[in-house]
Amino acid sequence: MKYDSFPYGHAAMDDWSSALAAALRTIPEDFPATLGFLYVSDGFEEDLPAILAALKERFAGVTWVGSVGIGICATSVEYLDQKALALMLTDLAPEDFQVFHGMAPYATGGWKLADGSAPFLAVVHGDPHSSDLTAQVADLASRTSSGFLVGGVSSSRANGAQIAGEIVHGGLSGVMLSERVAVVTRLTQGCSPIGPVHRVQEAQRNIIVTLDRHPALEVLYSEVGEILARDIRRAAGFIFAALPVSGDDRGDYLVRNLVGVDQEHGLVAIGELVEPGQELMFCKRDAETARNDLARMLADIDALRAGRRIRGALYFSCLGRGESLFGLDSAELRQIAARLGPVPLVGFFANGEISRDRIYGYTGVLTLFLH
Repeated sequence: MKYDSFPYGHAAMDDWSSALAAALRTIPEDFPATLGFLYVSDGFEEDLPAILAALKERFAGVTWVGSVGIGICATSVEYLDQKALALMLTDLAPEDFQVFHGMAPYATGGWKLADGSAPFLAVVHGDPHSSDLTAQVADLASRTSSGFLVGGVSSSRANGAQIAGEIVHGGLSGVMLSERVAVVTRLTQGCSPIGPVHRVQEAQRNIIVTLDRHPALEVLYSEVGEILARDIRRAAGFIFAALPVSGDDRGDYLVRNLVGVDQEHGLVAIGELVEPGQELMFCKRDAETARNDLARMLADIDALRAGRRIRGALYFSCLGRGESLFGLDSAELRQIAARLGPVPLVGFFANGEISRDRIYGYTGVLTLFLH
């Protein structure tokens, strides 16, 4: 029997075995599974070995990939600060995917599928403790024929485990996909610019000295107000720096935190290394912007699929989104379902979202598997 959709399940319970049993009730016994995606909340991280062992016993021959998050998500549901898990099974042909881990420092001898071809795209999960994770993302993206990775950085109050056939830590792990796997992906921003694009004239590592030949702090004052700009603690979570992605035709930008100001010297420090000549904007985080941009992204990705059926979906959203930005009652995930329908979807709230060859912040990355 050929299934149009990927079977999936999710549940939140205090006991992992009860949660897993509840999630598995929606999985048909005869589904010819080959690859599974598994996301568990950090409340279940210490139980992950037992969860994975139980799944391997139930689904012999299935390879699992996934990660741990402070929050996880499924179709129309967000599980935040709860013990929960979500899983989705696929029937991708074994020759069309390759699970990997241990990619630090970088892939050597090429990054290939079993037939020797380059992967088209990869779903990846990253360890936030890896100091060169940004470089690894860029390097591995360059080894795909599309130049695209999609995924998220593990978020956990424990160790932030990844799943790639087994439980792993460090660097990147995930699954490479052949071009024969039909997927479309898009990114949505959660912040909007509050002023024009500026040019960095002088900078030292993450400290911006001048923008457009003016002291950086003076420029920040002019856009957000002197009182707010002086008090970084007050501005945190509301005002950010945004670095436009060069060569991107959709106008994407990387959002980074403001980490300090020097009022005496007019300096602004952000959570990213910057160089003279680089472009920078200041932006704000607000719910209306996030809802509107999510609606735009959903319209874009719906048009991209050109009427083809959605078999399943992965969604990686920022920890700073979800309930804290969209509101209660799983509003972010319900907005996705309202546009796409009740399609199978699993994912997690990440400590950084991966799209193309970069790690973003305050974004959502949606990937659809098509029939």
